[in-house]
Amino acid sequence: MIYFDNSATTYPKPYMVNNAVALSMKKFGANPGRSGHKLSRNSSREVQRCREVACELFGVGSPENVAFTLNCTQALNMVIKGFLKPGDHVVTSCLEHNAVMRPLSKLEKTIGINYTIAKIYPEDNNKTVDSFRNAINSSTKLIICTHASNVLGVKLPVERIAALAHIYKLPILVDGAQSAGLTTIDVQKMGIDFLCLAGHKGLYGPMGTGMLITNKHEMLDTIIEGGTGTDSMKLCQPKIMPQKFESGTPNIPGICGLRAGMEFVKSKGINNIFNHELKLMQYLYDNLNQISSVKLYMPRPSKDYFVPLISFNVKDYISDKVGKFLDKNEIEVRAGLHCAPSAHEFAGTLETGTVRISPSVFNTKQEVDRLISTIKRI
Repeated sequence: MIYFDNSATTYPKPYMVNNAVALSMKKFGANPGRSGHKLSRNSSREVQRCREVACELFGVGSPENVAFTLNCTQALNMVIKGFLKPGDHVVTSCLEHNAVMRPLSKLEKTIGINYTIAKIYPEDNNKTVDSFRNAINSSTKLIICTHASNVLGVKLPVERIAALAHIYKLPILVDGAQSAGLTTIDVQKMGIDFLCLAGHKGLYGPMGTGMLITNKHEMLDTIIEGGTGTDSMKLCQPKIMPQKFESGTPNIPGICGLRAGMEFVKSKGINNIFNHELKLMQYLYDNLNQISSVKLYMPRPSKDYFVPLISFNVKDYISDKVGKFLDKNEIEVRAGLHCAPSAHEFAGTLETGTVRISPSVFNTKQEVDRLISTIKRI
């Protein structure tokens, strides 16, 4: 079986991730921060180790600014619903995942927020930044943008958009689900106020892991309250990080695996991983571009403007049919709308969806060759 659906979840996982999860079930079986006994203290230390690795990998000022979540979607909801108030205006991009668009749509209906969608110009960052600038008005309170599209691979100039936001004294929320582990992210240098991450994609952690990274937690209300192991006599949620956003028993096996995944990324080198995947996708793009019945939707992926993934369609076939054909030939891809209809509307593929190829550090040129030959058979 050849797996090319890594933008959904990376697979296989590095052996050290599997080992860390298995070891956690044996050694870290108690709730961290809930009891004074040795087993609980050991669990707490493991959680802190993961925070420290994330702190180093993402340029975070303090490990306490890292809060663990179920996934990137939960982290995004925590910021969007914890920050916005009735009448607030948001600027976001035309490439956002439903993890952004659905919360915005719900808040538009329930509390009367409104939002403007800024058009993205692939390979023209000046136009993209101007598009965000033109969408800001006197009621704007927050800018939200994905770092990289999960459908088209387009990378947004987040650092420049953050600088623009701060000129207008606005915070910026960045969805780093598709870029973390592939692109260097330094929240302090880039001026990111809220960074939401998936642990199970480019960070090679287990499913059921994510992070909310922020040093602006005082700007957010909580949407989940419960036991944190601290200030238990009080009925109000703790106001300090990370307890403010970590109610209930955490996913210790997942957090241990996430730490191992981030250490794997560090050991391989983010640039080395990116260059390996980019080379594969450029090779795929060049070959698909020679097949007359294949439709590609973006320019050839380049380091400055894209993360390594390719969406395409085959003439006269809906994307699901191509996906099923590839599946029968032991090649696993993602076909459909990828939970991001806004991006498909931008690409003109809302009716058909696309076939998405997204590699990992473990894929090879030989696997890409087999994919190409199978597409030619269609």
